[in-house]
Amino acid sequence: MVVRIAGRRIYLWRAVDHEGEVLDMLIRRRRDSRAVLRLMRKLLKKQGFAPKLLVTDKLRSYAAAFRQLGLCCPHEQGLRRNNRAENSHQVVRRHERKLQRLKSARSAQRFLSMHAAVHNTFNLQRHLISRSTLRIFRTEVAAEWQAAVAAA
Repeated sequence: MVVRIAGRRIYLWRAVDHEGEVLDMLIRRRRDSRAVLRLMRKLLKKQGFAPKLLVTDKLRSYAAAFRQLGLCCPHEQGLRRNNRAENSHQVVRRHERKLQRLKSARSAQRFLSMHAAVHNTFNLQRHLISRSTLRIFRTEVAAEWQAAVAAA
C-alpha cells in the first residue's frame, strides 16, 4: 500500500494471517527485495516458525526474497488472493480520508503498530457468533476499554 507522508510516497508492508490478524508491519521508502527481506526476517523471528503458505500480490521481489531466505512453502500470487492484507489497510485509508495525515514515518509506524495490536485484541470473527453474543461481547469490551482508559 502507498501512503503519502510529508509529500513523499512511502510503502506500507503488512503480514496478515488467515484469520485477518495483523502479524507485523513495516514502513519503507522502496518496494524492493530488501524491504521484503526485512519484513520476512522480522516476521520469522517474531513468529518462530516458517509459514505453510504465502499469499502475495504479483511483485517479483517476493520470489527473490523467498529464494534468498530458503523458504520452500507454496507461494500463491494473483488477483484477489491477498484480500485479507488489502482489507487490513482500510483503517489507514479511513485515517487519510479524514485528513488526519501521518506526519512522519516514525509516527506512522507507531500509530499503525499500536492500532494493529488493539484491533487484534478487540476484533471478533463476526461470522462465527450470533448477534446476541456479539452484543454481550461488545458491552464487555467497552467496559474493559473504559477501565483501561480511566487507569491511564
